[in-house]
Amino acid sequence: MEDDHTPEKSVDMDDVLEQLEELSEKVDDEDEREEVQKTVSMVEQLPFVRTIERYTTRDMAQAFVGSIIISLPLLVEDGVYDIANHFLSATFYGIPVFLVGNFLFIVVMASGLLYWSDIRNVRIHEPLFGVLPRRLLGVLLISLLTATLTMTLWGRVDWTYPDVAFARISVIWTAAAFGAALGDILPGQGGGQDVNDVIREILRREK
Repeated sequence: MEDDHTPEKSVDMDDVLEQLEELSEKVDDEDEREEVQKTVSMVEQLPFVRTIERYTTRDMAQAFVGSIIISLPLLVEDGVYDIANHFLSATFYGIPVFLVGNFLFIVVMASGLLYWSDIRNVRIHEPLFGVLPRRLLGVLLISLLTATLTMTLWGRVDWTYPDVAFARISVIWTAAAFGAALGDILPGQGGGQDVNDVIREILRREK
């Protein structure tokens, strides 16, 4: 005899999150909407929830920490200069092919870690202009800014020669992007506000 209390199918946590998001959009009261968003954040941080969808302010902070941790040891290595010189050594119609190739490698590596690896199920949510994935763009920009800031702060670049400076920064950027991608997805879905919600709130206040 079958147990009448046995559910016909297991609950899909993605469906639960989707229902909560729909509820958040339907709620008119600001306090109630905030409570729903807190519930969403709590559910997303449960250990068995592997799907990452929203891109939040905490995700950005985690990407920054990851980029610092991975790239910091390389800042004191003089091998960065040798690699940068190699990036600029071969040109095709004035274009440094190795430097361009390294940029493409950074984009492909970050994309692979975020969307193609089996570490987490990362979904593209509300892409910019309907095309650009916010998480990928955030990882690339945060890691680039981190590499540029630390290399400049520690006196590892001379901006008198911008091409040489960028070549050196790109070496650190490679490691920083790797760390940023891992720092973003390894902890799971980050709490905090969705980046788009933060931007909308800022624009609303300015009006």
